[in-house]
Amino acid sequence: MPEQLAAAMRRYTDRHVGTSPYGTPIEDLVILRSNHPKPPAHRLSRPAMCIVAQGAKWATFGENRLEYKAGEALVVGVDVPSSGRVIEASPDKPCLVLAFGLDMAIMRSVAAGLEAPPKPSGTVGRGVFVTDFQGPLADCALRLVQLLDRPTAIPALYPLIMREICYWLLTGPHGGEVMRMSLANAPPQRVMRAISTLRERFAEAVRIEDLAAIAQMSPSSFHRQFKALTELTPLQYQKQIRLLEARRLMISHAVNVEAAAFEVGYESPSQFSREYARMFGAPPKRDIKRTRASLMPA
Repeated sequence: MPEQLAAAMRRYTDRHVGTSPYGTPIEDLVILRSNHPKPPAHRLSRPAMCIVAQGAKWATFGENRLEYKAGEALVVGVDVPSSGRVIEASPDKPCLVLAFGLDMAIMRSVAAGLEAPPKPSGTVGRGVFVTDFQGPLADCALRLVQLLDRPTAIPALYPLIMREICYWLLTGPHGGEVMRMSLANAPPQRVMRAISTLRERFAEAVRIEDLAAIAQMSPSSFHRQFKALTELTPLQYQKQIRLLEARRLMISHAVNVEAAAFEVGYESPSQFSREYARMFGAPPKRDIKRTRASLMPA
């Protein structure tokens, strides 16, 4: 099945002008194609499923590095900073990834209709994991790509395929973990409400006690649950969000280094530059120059 999916994705990208990521008629679904291994790319991951039909990638969340290859999928259940890299790709066999958002409200709706829904895992679990997508999940992925050539059918069929994907995730080997992440008042969802506040107020000094109150937890329990879910402490999370936003401002809006540092909440440009270099591998000016050069057409 990965071979069929890869062939369908390659046909789609061959027919469409542009570069990866390839947009599709489905707003929250893209196809990623890489003909060569790539250096690490940093981003804010959102709840999503990333299915590898061909090639291989790794993604790092905090200190946790996950590798996923053809026949496997990365499932992300929480908004979290990450870095990812294509590690297996060639012009003859490009790395092909189908990425689409996961709606936890749909997940809860599907779970409510199950005769025997999975029991939420009792342990503090990570918000990301790698799973096989053979069998029914692979069939869903192939139908998603085939649906792209029938845009008039998307409004009727896309929601049904997404519900089916939720069903197979809930009844699969990670069902308890998926259930725990999706329950409205479970610890992961309460932590995610605090994460939403942290993302909105990333440039401010935010106290752990205030975030814990939003999550309806004690500060120590919140800190533990936050770290388990995101692989980062709240302070590390805020720092990475600040640096990602500063980088976006400098690349997309030509904001200078000092202005970007102050815009995202740093009081010391030198501290900003040090932390930026640790995250992106080079000081701001050099990294932005290198990134802009890589975006120029060959």
